[in-house]
Amino acid sequence: MSQNYLHALDLTLGILLSFLTLVFLIRLILTWYPKVDLNKGFWLLIAIPTSSILNFTRKLIPPIGGVDVGPVIWIGIISFIREILVGQQGLIKLAIQKGIN
Repeated sequence: MSQNYLHALDLTLGILLSFLTLVFLIRLILTWYPKVDLNKGFWLLIAIPTSSILNFTRKLIPPIGGVDVGPVIWIGIISFIREILVGQQGLIKLAIQKGIN
């Protein structure tokens, strides 16, 4: 892999994983406001990337005491993946630093 490819991959994954973390965080906050219609307007940008993932998660882990823990789980998973791949000591950062081709 060339260094340019690694830099592009690092930037792309960093942005994508940050976006997903933000979207799940907003989705978590929206659970406090059940009257918000996720099928209209701006909220579609939040609902589309998260709905299918959260539906899958709800099948595995049902809401606990009426609280959907799916967004919290996915924020943790995405944060872990982001740290492993593009964090300061992430695999892609280390490959860039070592000059792996």
